[in-house]
Amino acid sequence: MIKVDETDPVGELEPSFPYREVICRRNVDMKEFYDLETEVGRGKFGTVYKCKEKATGLGLAAKFVLTPRKEDRRNVEREVDIMKVLQHPRLIQLYDAFDNGKTMCLVLELITGGELFERVIDDDFVLTEKACAVFMRQICEGVEFVHKQNILHLDMKPENILCLTRTGNRIKIIDFGLARKFDPEKKLQVLFGTPEFVAPEVVNFDKIGFGTDMWSVGVICYVLLSGLSPFMGETDIETMANVTIANYDFDDEAFNEISSEAKDFIQKLLVKDQSARMTAAESLEHTFLRHPVADGALQLSKRKLKRYVIKKRWAKAVNMIVALQRMGAKLDL
Repeated sequence: MIKVDETDPVGELEPSFPYREVICRRNVDMKEFYDLETEVGRGKFGTVYKCKEKATGLGLAAKFVLTPRKEDRRNVEREVDIMKVLQHPRLIQLYDAFDNGKTMCLVLELITGGELFERVIDDDFVLTEKACAVFMRQICEGVEFVHKQNILHLDMKPENILCLTRTGNRIKIIDFGLARKFDPEKKLQVLFGTPEFVAPEVVNFDKIGFGTDMWSVGVICYVLLSGLSPFMGETDIETMANVTIANYDFDDEAFNEISSEAKDFIQKLLVKDQSARMTAAESLEHTFLRHPVADGALQLSKRKLKRYVIKKRWAKAVNMIVALQRMGAKLDL
C-alpha cells in the first residue's frame, strides 16, 4: 500500500533539476542536440515526445507546437518568456527552446508519475484527508511562487497537476500555455479555461486577478476530497451558470467523513467576490494545510473519484477522435 509518510509528508528529497537561462534558438534543429524517443502525449496545442540530451544523457520531454500563424508563434513565445522566470520545485521546468519557423519546440523537465488523480485512484494508494492536505499544500506553494512573479496560471485543473514519480508524493504544476503576466493596476480579462474550474469573473468577462487561480484550487480540493465536481451541470452552459452564482454545498454523503477544517478551506476559496478569497500565502497558513486533523488518517472512499476520473478519460478520448477527424477532413481538402 502506498501511503503518505507523516514524518516526511513529501516523501522525497528535492531533486536537483538543473535550472538554466533559456534563450530560444532560431533556425536550429533540436535533433542536433537531442535524440527523440517515444511519443508520450498529443493535444490541441502540440505533440510531446520523450527525448534525451546527447551531451549529458539527461531524459527530458520535447513539446512540438505548430506555429503557422503569427498569433500561434506569439502564444508560444509568451509561454517561453513566462516559464523562464518560473524556476521552482513545484513547477515544471523549461530546459531549452527552438524556433524553426512553422514549428516551435519546448524542451521540458520529464515528469513520469502521471496525473495526480490517476495516481490517487490507484488501488495501491491510500487516500486520506492528510494525504489530500499534503497535495494541496504543494499546489498552493507552486501557485504562491507563480503569483509572486506577477503571473496568473489561468488553467488550474487536475490534468495540470502531475506526480513527479510513480511512487513518491511530490507534485508539479504544468502547462503554462494560457498563463499571463499580470499588472494589478491594469484590467485583464480572459474568455478561456475549463468551465468546471473557471472562476465567476472569467464566465462574466470581468477583471481577473490572483484570486482567479485560487478559485480553481478550491474546486480541485473539493473534487479530490469527495470525487464530486461542485459546479458540474449537464452542459457547459449549466455548469457556468452554477459557477456565476457560486452554487455548491457539502450535502453529499462523501463529505460525512471530511473535517470542518477542510470544508472551511474550500469555503474560503469558493467565494464569489474574488477579493474575499484566500490568497495562496493565506492558504498555506490555513489549519487544514498546517495542522491536519487527528482523524485525517481515516481512509476515504475513492468510489466517486474513480467514477469522476473514468468519465474524464472517456471525454478526453472522444475529444481526441473528433480532433483527428477534423484534421483528416482538412488534409482531404
